[in-house]
Amino acid sequence: MIHSILVENLHKSFYDKARGEVNAVQGVSFQCLPGEIFGLLGANGAGKTTTLRMLATILGPSSGTASLMGHDVTTAALEVRKNLGFYSATTALYPRLTARETIEFFARINQYPEQQVNDRVEALIERFGITEYADARVDKLSSGMKQKVSIARTVAHDPPVLIFDEPTVGLDVLNALEMQEIIGEFRDHGKTILFSTHIMSEAEKLCDRIAIIHGGRILACGTLDELRDETGAHYLEDIFVHYVKGSA
Repeated sequence: MIHSILVENLHKSFYDKARGEVNAVQGVSFQCLPGEIFGLLGANGAGKTTTLRMLATILGPSSGTASLMGHDVTTAALEVRKNLGFYSATTALYPRLTARETIEFFARINQYPEQQVNDRVEALIERFGITEYADARVDKLSSGMKQKVSIARTVAHDPPVLIFDEPTVGLDVLNALEMQEIIGEFRDHGKTILFSTHIMSEAEKLCDRIAIIHGGRILACGTLDELRDETGAHYLEDIFVHYVKGSA
């Protein structure tokens, strides 16, 4: 079985003046497969974002290993980045670029085939409903439209692995639903998607498998049906509380 993402006993600690030594991630292990949405479900501060930033080579692990498409995040960071699209609600855009220029820029710096860049950019503009605003500067766009541009630039180089860190934060209901629909399409096209959220309904709706993370540790991992069988609870919210309270 080929794992697009393989995480083994990953740790991350750092020093904070107020709190001293902080163990943000403590022995996290999981695997993600092609054509699935793997949910990393946890409350704020559970270790989700720190884990994802290590996978995206933004942070280096204190110990343990992680690889993406067979490339180690520590020793082959450039290859990891070529195979990855990383999206966060806090991802910044260049305000003076237009939407079209933004998507084109990220396609080029991530080495999308030069002769196909223009067609790729136009296809993404159409898919994300950006056509009317394609030549407007990013700083003039609404928050929802900026979000679309940010997702389009994340996938501009058509990477096999996508990481979405809390992608619907700050979105209204309709834009959040559209985001979920787009993520589902990526899965249908065979992408591996690592999806971080603290919104239970999103995880229930989208994820093929779910890992519950709390205090920097994975407490449970499986399909929703497997987690239901294990806990006797039906709703993901109750399943989540079961594991978190049980770890106290």
